[in-house]
Amino acid sequence: MKNDTLPRAVILTAIPVEFKAVRAHLYSPNEEEHPTKGDVYDRGLFYGERNNWDILVAEVGAGNTMCCLETERAIEHFNPSVVIFVGIAGGIKDVTYGDVVVADKAYGYEIGKIVKGDMLARPDLGKSTYGILQRAKAIARNDDWKKRIIDYDPEKNDPIAITKPIAAGEKVIASTRSPIFRHIKKNYSDTVAVEMEGYGFYKAIESNEGVQGLIVRGISDLLDNKEETDQKGYQALASKNASAFAFEVLSKIRI
Repeated sequence: MKNDTLPRAVILTAIPVEFKAVRAHLYSPNEEEHPTKGDVYDRGLFYGERNNWDILVAEVGAGNTMCCLETERAIEHFNPSVVIFVGIAGGIKDVTYGDVVVADKAYGYEIGKIVKGDMLARPDLGKSTYGILQRAKAIARNDDWKKRIIDYDPEKNDPIAITKPIAAGEKVIASTRSPIFRHIKKNYSDTVAVEMEGYGFYKAIESNEGVQGLIVRGISDLLDNKEETDQKGYQALASKNASAFAFEVLSKIRI
């Protein structure tokens, strides 16, 4: 459902479980295709506290490069006021299953130099935009956002939300004993979660002045025993919680 009188937001996801969790918040969604690139979005309405929104949701696949490209395409074609990446992540510290991490910055942890088999970090990062991050911080300070969690049951799912850095690379990290995990802990010690798209997403946001951008991640695993936790449904839980937080941001942000 297209409405050119409303402020517009694009929400990007990487995998189907994330996409479905976001789509569940839209009123009357319909499919819409990019006229030249072939990207397929779902478009619907969201009724917020301060603004109603024209929302487009896409599943862009994994990886920083693809996410950067798809973010640029979406901004160029749809001219949104806000772009949010909603998805899951693996927790490193200070979080547990279902918690929500709002990324104030995303490190590209695979940027560096190999010397005698060792990785020497050359840190680079992307950042969220100021205004939407401040709104997210205010929302994280209380529990009102949890009311947007679909089928919310605080006895089974009572997440916290924090604003912290994340790290993004091109690999799925499934062990706290892996060299990549040790590399992140050594060189990006303030990182609380890892994923695969955030660095590329924030780089695209930085190159488009006037567009507000934010990453919201739900914690679906703690790296070790990832396959087991995935089978228990934590990806869906984490996606549901991250989506609820993202829509609370849209509900209360001023445009």
